Amino acid sequence: MIPEETLAATAQALVACGKGLLAMDESTPTCNERFAATGIPQTESARRAWRELLVTAPGLGTSVSGAILFDETIRQSDRHGNRFVDLLTAVGVIPGIKVDLGAKELALHPGEKVTEGLDGLRGRLHEYGLMGARFAKWRAVIGIGDNLPGPACIDANAQALARYAALCQEVGLVPIVEPEVLMEGRHTMQRCSEVTHAVLRAVFDALDVQGVVLEAMVLKANMVLPGLDCPEQAPADVVARATLAGLRRTVPAAVVGIAFLSGGQSAELASARLNAMNVEHETSAGRSPWPLVFSFGRALQQPALQIWRGQEENVLAAQHALIHRANCNGAAVRGSYTPSMEHESALRLAS
Repeated sequence: MIPEETLAATAQALVACGKGLLAMDESTPTCNERFAATGIPQTESARRAWRELLVTAPGLGTSVSGAILFDETIRQSDRHGNRFVDLLTAVGVIPGIKVDLGAKELALHPGEKVTEGLDGLRGRLHEYGLMGARFAKWRAVIGIGDNLPGPACIDANAQALARYAALCQEVGLVPIVEPEVLMEGRHTMQRCSEVTHAVLRAVFDALDVQGVVLEAMVLKANMVLPGLDCPEQAPADVVARATLAGLRRTVPAAVVGIAFLSGGQSAELASARLNAMNVEHETSAGRSPWPLVFSFGRALQQPALQIWRGQEENVLAAQHALIHRANCNGAAVRGSYTPSMEHESALRLAS
């Protein structure tokens, strides 16, 4: 069994100053859906080529501490036969793996979901560890609606997250615990705050019951936001204050760090809101005890995907776009991101 100190060191490396996580763990159907929207063939070879573009982007390790892979991805290699896991490790990016099997309908609770995948998980985690993974991720999805979520949904997902995290630590992987309160809906920011508070409270109660070592795990959290269809949206500084206020009331100081998900936000907006949280984090009277980093998927990948479009001649430009987004988010982790960084990048691309 890997010592707690080693797990804690890996967790700390994942939230190192100025860095965050590249979430490239899209399932095959999700990846194919994004390819279809961009006119890219939905084939294994196209998915492999896209992932090669990501993991071989020059300078990836400057702002990316870890990469979350999918089962297909962790088994793939580049065109020269070099495993993606080895390529990431060589540039200082820690390989990780998504291990949940997706959200399914929660029995007797219409409109609510619970994430599945605990059956056989111990064996799968052991296999992924032998492949080179050093951390894992499990995502629960909590929707907001009329009288939703209910306590059964919150409790079922909290218990699954806690059991997953305990299994990870047992086999020597750092668990990333992701209870995502979804953005879809017309709910207010206050309602999102209430639900996020209830979910996090239940998750940390369950983690405590299961004996999970908080010093050797990372929380992947949603920002507190109005629903996408809410007529009253909020500026970045208001989002920052609401998000941090809720986290300070629910997340123990022992947690190594918090990596925010983008949840469908645009690339620039996700960077601006992350930056605002780190500015608030440093300047407010009640400074938060954890590093605040990113674990973005679409908000890192989408600009590069739109440039690549499956064409080899676009690889370098797409990699530039990926690294630009990673560096913007690295700056946001330090509280130094500015919108002018987007303009500077556009000028470089044009030249």
